[in-house]
Amino acid sequence: MSTQPANYSSAAVGWTAFAAIMLIIYGVFDVIQGIVALANNEFFVVTEEYVFRFNITTWGWIHLIGGIILIFAGAGIFSGNLLARTVGVVMAGLAVIWNFAWLPYYPIWSIIAIAIGIAVIWALTAHGRDITYEGS
Repeated sequence: MSTQPANYSSAAVGWTAFAAIMLIIYGVFDVIQGIVALANNEFFVVTEEYVFRFNITTWGWIHLIGGIILIFAGAGIFSGNLLARTVGVVMAGLAVIWNFAWLPYYPIWSIIAIAIGIAVIWALTAHGRDITYEGS
């Protein structure tokens, strides 16, 4: 007798694993961006007239701390942890926002990161619980 719910989808497990892996990769990239921003304020080119104008060091800390949280949330999703999934959705949403604000510093990567963040949010909210039943 199976303990899986009637609406269980093994394909959904793949989407949840995708979301977890993307959160980890996204977090690693954000940690690297944060370290670069903290180490070298002149690395990123800034446009003069942008609404979200912050110090590069501030952005470095935002990316570094956010990236670390993303890595832990992504790792926790593999265990089926509801808190990790919730943190993953919240942090992916915040990452979409901070990458929108990061557009003038790194435009191509920011657009890619926004798209990945939206895909992660969808995967975790639509299919996140199915990874808990994998192997049952």
